[in-house]
Amino acid sequence: MSVWTWVLLACAAAFALKIAGYLVPAAWLQHPLVLRISGVMTVGLLAALVAMNTFSGGGGVTFDARVGALVAAAIALMLRAPFILVVIVGAAAAAGLRLLGFA
Repeated sequence: MSVWTWVLLACAAAFALKIAGYLVPAAWLQHPLVLRISGVMTVGLLAALVAMNTFSGGGGVTFDARVGALVAAAIALMLRAPFILVVIVGAAAAAGLRLLGFA
């Protein structure tokens, strides 16, 4: 099969999954267990995404400027800075560390 066939199949699968979400009864989604699991799953998926994008590179675990940027952004979050400031602090930390040679 060609690449475009796979792309169209993936689009159809995503559309079918979205339609299936609308067919779930609202009472099922308001169940306390479902609400608790969806909240925990969201946090877990976001944490995994951050960890993979921070520590992975070149087929293994790496420690570079991204780790420093994550630490700086975490400190800004702990100080309750606005989100845009957290992003700017993280970007500035990464830029500064890369300027110092921490690729």
